[in-house]
Amino acid sequence: MKSTASISLLMFFFLGFQSCTEEKYAGPLNPEASMATFDLHEGFEVQLFAAEPHIKDPVDLVFDEMGAAFAIEMPDYPYKPEKGEGRGVIKKLVDEDGDGQADAAIVFAEGIADATSLMPWKGGLLVTAAPYIYYMKDQDGDGVADSKEIVFSGFFENNSEAQITNLRLGVDNWIYAANNGQRSDVTFEKKPESSPLSLQGMDFRFRLDKDAFEKESGTAQFGQTFDDWGNKLFTQNTLHIQQAVIPGRYLERHGHLSSKSVNQNISDHDFEMFQMTPPPYWRAERTRRRNKQYQEQELDRVEHAEDYFTGASGGTIYDGGAFPDEFYGDLFTGDVAGNLVHRDRLVPDKNGPFLIAQRPSEETTKEFLASTDPWFRPVGFTVGPDGYLYMVDFYRQHIETPVSIPDDLKEEMDFMHGENHGRIYRLVPKGTEASAPQVPDYSQMDAENLVAQLSHENGWNRTTAQRLILENPSQDYVPALLEVARDENPKTQVLALHLLQSLGSLTPDLVQAAMESDHWGLVKNALVLAEEFPSLKEAISQKVTDENPMVALQAILSLGNGEDKDVIEKMAEALMEKGTNKWFRIAILSSNAGSGLEILEKLKTQYDFFESSESWKNDYLKEVSHILGAKGEETQIKAYIGFLSSLQDKNPDHWKPIGLDNLKKGLEKSKESHSENLAGLLEKLEAAENYTEFPLQDLMANL
Repeated sequence: MKSTASISLLMFFFLGFQSCTEEKYAGPLNPEASMATFDLHEGFEVQLFAAEPHIKDPVDLVFDEMGAAFAIEMPDYPYKPEKGEGRGVIKKLVDEDGDGQADAAIVFAEGIADATSLMPWKGGLLVTAAPYIYYMKDQDGDGVADSKEIVFSGFFENNSEAQITNLRLGVDNWIYAANNGQRSDVTFEKKPESSPLSLQGMDFRFRLDKDAFEKESGTAQFGQTFDDWGNKLFTQNTLHIQQAVIPGRYLERHGHLSSKSVNQNISDHDFEMFQMTPPPYWRAERTRRRNKQYQEQELDRVEHAEDYFTGASGGTIYDGGAFPDEFYGDLFTGDVAGNLVHRDRLVPDKNGPFLIAQRPSEETTKEFLASTDPWFRPVGFTVGPDGYLYMVDFYRQHIETPVSIPDDLKEEMDFMHGENHGRIYRLVPKGTEASAPQVPDYSQMDAENLVAQLSHENGWNRTTAQRLILENPSQDYVPALLEVARDENPKTQVLALHLLQSLGSLTPDLVQAAMESDHWGLVKNALVLAEEFPSLKEAISQKVTDENPMVALQAILSLGNGEDKDVIEKMAEALMEKGTNKWFRIAILSSNAGSGLEILEKLKTQYDFFESSESWKNDYLKEVSHILGAKGEETQIKAYIGFLSSLQDKNPDHWKPIGLDNLKKGLEKSKESHSENLAGLLEKLEAAENYTEFPLQDLMANL
């Protein structure tokens, strides 16, 4: 038995440690006190929607077609639970008295490891929980999931901050998921005979109505959103808003681009943010140590502990109809390290095929919302059936992976402190009375009324109607869809056209009419849909020179599905006009027509491409050379070496080394399938010390 003195001594050290820790790291506030710390845009207020004990550690919120709110809890963060011991919970939040605040919760499912996002589907929920995407459903109406089936498996599962998440239904009827570019070998349970899909460096998308799944461009971390025209925008810790400029399906046409990264940082203010909380002790101390090390090593590098995005999360475009008009289409992003919500206004770039994210004029020196509560962790957002923006607050003392923090600093940090807390807020215009959302009964709608929801001012209504049509495809929808496809609202037309295509009822005349619209977003989508109609090839071709860069880019991508001489001619023309922009260059190179010998001959004879050596031309030839090598087709490579020989009067000392060096790099990627001749060719290229003086006839002898 311990002595009284020993116990007193232990209590002294415990109280001393506790006092030291509390001094360095603040304690929690109740919801009302935390809300009082919010410095918010003057036109808005925050209402509490749910809090502990009804919700804890929330990371996502969705509303089904009945308006029921489902939230997912991730209490295991930041640790990976042992197999079978996950504590993740999905709850249905219930507002019994209609005052706009949850006062009860039903556990829909529990014991889930690494669950991060939800999406309603066919009366149940799709759930991302690496390495799986599940489908769960309540079959008997008691509010609890009776069935849990694996839909996809094989996703990366070794870092909770970089796992499969953010299920989103796009305007094109595909469901998108953020994979953070992690190495994953994904299998579809309905197609066990299919080879696993490698996702390294890319995201993921799928269609359960068509049993389809494939790679998608972008490397979204925790935050993925789409505008009304299908532009994919995503969040990464330090880069709070990027755009995937070219969809993944085009990058996979020949599959031999040297890089499939098409991420564009579209922020015009980069890392800058205005936080109201000082950095936590561990971050300030770690930053101090790192900067000291950089100085000692004389490195031109500085780390920032505050006022720079480091925990950007949950970027979501507001497409509801309950905010003032000027907020429609704005993008809201949380920064969990800075305890704030940042807002971006999105405008098309005049010179490039992407959007630009700008600070609104009233937020050039402050954020849309900033808190002095260091526990405030806004991880995500969703637009509700009422058109308001719901904000998910993880509410923890620490929100950082322990592996990135020095051991001595971790000793006084409890990464689970606060696991019994969590809040969900509703952002509303000032003066809005709190109440439960009024949701139409979608289950009782006939085809005409359901299709009419595609024209609703609230994006939640539009997306819900779109999803229900996809879940139960029927020709009954076609007459109403044909009518709204001719609507004067481009947002409605885009959805109707894609749904008609899904139902096999899209006609070329509808697409042609949409391509003649004055709205670039509708034209962009019409070009995608025109790809399946050969009669619209010329109409696509005409849009290559469109004054809107995003329309012109899509026209090049769509036209690039063909390989005839007219396409090659148009690709060469587009390259000469737009080739200084890397995105147009990649779009051309993603096609077989834009990356083969025929276009090189056209560029040489018709456009004098090789008479000068601008940097963009160098980059183009590097990529063509790499693609030809990576394809590993012996006759094409022989012809390409012959083409390089034909440039003897076109500054060969410049073009030949570029061509041979990148041909070698491409051949190295395809060497496992090389013929004996190609193996010998690669050996000679790898042994060469100087490509400028290298005799091309020696290579020709190998082929």
